[in-house]
Amino acid sequence: MNSFQTKILMIALLMGSMMHAQQYEYKIFSVIESVVPNGLGRSRMIAETQAVDYRSATTIRTEEGKIKSDKKRKDIRTKSFEETKLLNFYNVGGIRFNNIATNDAMVTAKLNELSAQGWELAFVNGGVESSGDKDNNGIYATRYILRRVVQ
Repeated sequence: MNSFQTKILMIALLMGSMMHAQQYEYKIFSVIESVVPNGLGRSRMIAETQAVDYRSATTIRTEEGKIKSDKKRKDIRTKSFEETKLLNFYNVGGIRFNNIATNDAMVTAKLNELSAQGWELAFVNGGVESSGDKDNNGIYATRYILRRVVQ
């Protein structure tokens, strides 16, 4: 095989490996931070600790009808999860910036631990729950979606 043929073969192998789609597995954890005044709320970082089968709770609808899941909500609820205490945004004195910094450090520690296990941050989705401008019982909810290549 001459050098030109070798180069063509190398390029073909490289392109073939690049075209091979990688398969990922995903992991999600959620951060719920209370904005209830006077520190009365509850703030947590929540993560699953066991796999569940979403299909057992899924109803499939078609033009001909539906195949309904026979599972009740109480039957699909996991009893096993990781719950990490976080600090609330407010206390009696008002907003606590050091609480926010502490929560950020906790989330960073979790992300660093997962990164060391091969997970990479793929998406972050944040939202606020509140029933209006006069509602003082809201929460910030942030979902961290991570992925890693399946070997």
